[in-house]
Amino acid sequence: MLLLGNGSSGGGNGTTAGPAHDPGYDPGYDPGPEAVVVPVVFGLIFVLGLLGNSLVMLVIGKVKPGIGGGRRRPGSPTNVFVVNLSVADLGFLLFCVPFQATVYSLPQWVFGGLVCRGSHYAASVSMLVSIFTLAAMSVDRYVAVVLTPEPRRCRRTRRRALAGVAVIWVVSAAVSVPVAQHQVLLGYPNGTSSSFCWEHWESRAARRGYKVATLLLGYVLPLVLICCCYTRTSQTVLLVIAAFTVCWTPHHIITMWAEFGAFPLTDASFAFRILSHCLAYGNSCVNPVLYAFLSENFRKASRQVCSRRCLFPPRPLGGDAVLFRMKNLSNTQSTTRI
Repeated sequence: MLLLGNGSSGGGNGTTAGPAHDPGYDPGYDPGPEAVVVPVVFGLIFVLGLLGNSLVMLVIGKVKPGIGGGRRRPGSPTNVFVVNLSVADLGFLLFCVPFQATVYSLPQWVFGGLVCRGSHYAASVSMLVSIFTLAAMSVDRYVAVVLTPEPRRCRRTRRRALAGVAVIWVVSAAVSVPVAQHQVLLGYPNGTSSSFCWEHWESRAARRGYKVATLLLGYVLPLVLICCCYTRTSQTVLLVIAAFTVCWTPHHIITMWAEFGAFPLTDASFAFRILSHCLAYGNSCVNPVLYAFLSENFRKASRQVCSRRCLFPPRPLGGDAVLFRMKNLSNTQSTTRI
């Protein structure tokens, strides 16, 4: 996967479009306002996403020990998936955003070949983990509501949710391997010493096949599955899915346009590329905002986590731990001990 802003693979007659076809990689190109605006936007996304996703993990993971002290318990199956979304977003923020923020402000790629491959690989893995997790959440909610109470117990367990998360990461990592294999450092065609991080395939057919397969496996099919579970999915989960769809659709549109059409190289198309870049990255910080706006319980638990009493709790005197129910994340109550 090649995130926009780092060049567009494709082109109608060649295996890979080159820097001469991209104004963002022209050595003589005089950067405009995007050289300042885009890094600032990326910086805001980074800070907001880092704080927000860390808070989500604290809210779900912060528990008090039981009577006499005891081991902490993980969240419900729903909360396992919510934490996995936050982990994927944090990975995207830490291993991709800081490096890609320089694409619009520096005349060349300065981080070397390893980071070139690694940042794009991390972006692909995070995107796939997110959409697969959203699909798993939708199926989980469907099973929880549709099946009778007895079968529900044997099907929805933390262990199975964790096993599903493990499968999601393995599949995402495997599917993204070609991204790392085909991200390379290339020099400018005019012979300058500058280099850029580019996607290069020897075979146009192989590249197109991979792009289409990624679109189907990592976007279309999960959304179809989510739509099949629509009537049994909670409002918050639906809005998280809608946010992912809105944020990543422009990226997929331009990817397919560049592969199978003639993507125009104009100021308007360049602005559209920048917008798609910012939207795709912005998805990594939007979920905690949705939780905060939609769940009063999440806001209350967040205040507890951020308070000194919760961060440095007194020794428990006895009784049960306080329970936080993330009602808005599911149609059935998902309980997390705080």
